[in-house]
Amino acid sequence: MTETRDIDAEKLTASERTRLCCAVRRKPRFLVIGAGQRGTAYASAVGREGLPAIIAAIADPIQSKRITFGKKYIWNDGTPREDQVFDSWQQFLRYERSRQETEATGEKVYAGVDGIILCTQDQTHKGILEAFAPLGLHVLCEKPIATTLKDCQDIYVSLGGAESLDRVFSTGHVLRYSPHNRLLRKLLLEDRAIGELISVEHTEPVGWFHFSHSYVRGNWRKESIAAPSLLCKSCHDIDFILWLLCYKTDFGEPAHLPSLVSSTGNLSVFTKRRKPEAAGTATNCFSCSHEQNCDWSAKKMYIEQLYDKGHKDFPVCVVVPDIEEITAKAGIDHGRAVLTQILSSDYNASTSRSTIESKQWYGRCVWESDNDVLDDQIVTLTWDDDFRSVGGKALPDRGPKTAVFHMVAFTEAQCERRGKISGTHGEIQYDSKEIRVYRFDKFLQPEAAQIFTPPKAAGGHGGGDGGLMNGFSKAVEAVINGELSVEQAQARYVGCTLKEAFMSHAVVFAAEEARLGRKIVDWQDWWASLEQRLLSQ
Repeated sequence: MTETRDIDAEKLTASERTRLCCAVRRKPRFLVIGAGQRGTAYASAVGREGLPAIIAAIADPIQSKRITFGKKYIWNDGTPREDQVFDSWQQFLRYERSRQETEATGEKVYAGVDGIILCTQDQTHKGILEAFAPLGLHVLCEKPIATTLKDCQDIYVSLGGAESLDRVFSTGHVLRYSPHNRLLRKLLLEDRAIGELISVEHTEPVGWFHFSHSYVRGNWRKESIAAPSLLCKSCHDIDFILWLLCYKTDFGEPAHLPSLVSSTGNLSVFTKRRKPEAAGTATNCFSCSHEQNCDWSAKKMYIEQLYDKGHKDFPVCVVVPDIEEITAKAGIDHGRAVLTQILSSDYNASTSRSTIESKQWYGRCVWESDNDVLDDQIVTLTWDDDFRSVGGKALPDRGPKTAVFHMVAFTEAQCERRGKISGTHGEIQYDSKEIRVYRFDKFLQPEAAQIFTPPKAAGGHGGGDGGLMNGFSKAVEAVINGELSVEQAQARYVGCTLKEAFMSHAVVFAAEEARLGRKIVDWQDWWASLEQRLLSQ
């Protein structure tokens, strides 16, 4: 029996590697930057779903996180090699430059990577992507691509968006890739289940606990250190709406762009004015007399309802990243003590702003936090009539239509999206589990509605995480094996151009401009002006 040779585990010269790789279909190798929840979501999909990819290396500043990640997805029970683990993306860049220089001399080196999966904090994306741009690596960047319109513009230009792409690019618009949403789009645009589309009402119920964890106490609580909650939490919902109503390049049709964008919203609950009198002057749950009667008690949520019941994954592992290692070495009680100590940490009037903004305060009173992002927001998109034909073929769904998106924090459901779509011949209602199609020709026969239950998929976002990683992996695989051009692979497997990803983000920024200016934005003028600025960069 012939032994299979793992050439990725060997140091080889460039000519040796080329000769050996030509004889096999090669899987793309990826560096994951950021070993948190999102990096783990994409890496776990590779093994769980048998994707054509290799998680080749991890870069993360927290040792316990990168070691845990590496053991699960890279070196398993072995010892990590020099090309597999890095304490920062900067360290990887230094290693990669040295590796390429050594390889150019004809010496033996480990294989490089074909792409990066960028899952660091949102505000770091621009610097990292621009630093990696000269390497020409394929990119999967977690959403949002960046936290400001200017940074998104700069990234778009640095990746060659204004010209022809020379690398595969994907971003975390995972709602496009779940089995549920792919079936929904098929029913709408291929099967024409309810005729021509007229309007969409789409809601993201963020979830009361999830919002308090991430957007009141956590990383995304302030625009100055993150971005508006509409961008951080819901840019993929805006992309989802545009995917249904605007982007139809996969049908060979030009995009039907919105005409008007407007938005309203508020920080409705998490303000000092709402603080219960019984809480007094307390600023932390562990020193508050109202704590046992408070829905938002960090002690109840993180310790009593989660940790004490054996839950050490999200969100407990966000509060204490190495909680698994701590409990494994020192026991459950010690882990509880560490969790309690971190949740009890607090700040006061003498604490510098830089210190406050540099970390998360998961035990902080929700009415005494420094949060300022909205907890309730509505975005309205309007399309004008743009009926046209291409090559003599009439194009449907280009009539006047409207989409209303609602992001709301105060819900039982957590990120289980729901909505209604009206058409000329019927209505679709959907949630995260099933799709109900009712046609008007079934007058007074509600029982005649068709119910579709898409297959349940493993992983986050209803299988969208795995679906996105699958598309990105297959696109890069096709390119590195010379089977498709970048443009062809992007269209076939990613199903989203860099321009579309950028435009979805731009709609969010236009919505925020409308909200802050208490106005309605003329989208097509706004977008035309932005395109002119891009061309001048």
